[in-house]
Amino acid sequence: MTSDRPKTPKDSHYARLRRQHRSLSAPTPSDRSADRPGGRKHLPPSLPTDGLVRLYGLHTARAALDNPRRTVERVLATRNALHRLGIEETAAHAFPLEIVEPREIDRILGTDAVHQGVLVEAKPLKPKPLAALGEAALVVVLDQVTDPHNVGAIMRSGVAFGAGALVTTARHSPQESGVLAKSASGALEHIDLIEVRNLAEALGRLHEAGFQTIGLDSDAPAELEKSFAGTRIALVLGAEGKGLRQKSRETVDTLARLDMPGAIRSLNVSNAAAIALYAARRHLGSKGNS
Repeated sequence: MTSDRPKTPKDSHYARLRRQHRSLSAPTPSDRSADRPGGRKHLPPSLPTDGLVRLYGLHTARAALDNPRRTVERVLATRNALHRLGIEETAAHAFPLEIVEPREIDRILGTDAVHQGVLVEAKPLKPKPLAALGEAALVVVLDQVTDPHNVGAIMRSGVAFGAGALVTTARHSPQESGVLAKSASGALEHIDLIEVRNLAEALGRLHEAGFQTIGLDSDAPAELEKSFAGTRIALVLGAEGKGLRQKSRETVDTLARLDMPGAIRSLNVSNAAAIALYAARRHLGSKGNS
């Protein structure tokens, strides 16, 4: 049985709300196509699906192009960027070169990437085993530092102070990426990246190779500058917030702190690494190992 009662303004109001709710909750055509089997999903532009890394920025690009270990698949650049890189547009190159407008690189990387008019698509560098460490006197070991900005900045400081390698774990470490490389500002091409499966075991092998392993800890009783000994140093840094894991704390030779008399008692891990590398390099220099 139906009602002959006329629709009231209140009824119309609720009907409009229901229609709006159905409209807002209904999937859009692009949503539906992404959910269909075989439908296209829109991945962030900074996540390549072809096994390549996208390196951008003038310093990063120049270092990658100069690195004989780097396999470059394609370079996209503006004419102004080519001039700043010292690359002649009409010369023969070992890589495909495309002259583009800045917006084309924006389309690939997203508008937040500070690319300075150049994008290098290349194969990732292959990490080395610990056995490839060679005669390095100074290395940096990262215990689950996962932020690519921090890792890139640590690489940059490591190269500046002559560190021979950056040791990371196969898991809980950032993969090579444009963000990491841009933060490293070319240093990615100048430092050996060593990847290990078990960090405690790797620290033991560093001990056997004559390294003093020093874990940085803001609550350690010893000052870093007073903790150095010997002619080979491995600085071990943990993730922000968590710091070194317990197993790492138990495995290193020494726990040491950066002496900070100010109101703030801790630093960003990349800043702490830079200060520790400077102190370690001064110690090694005093031992005639520069």
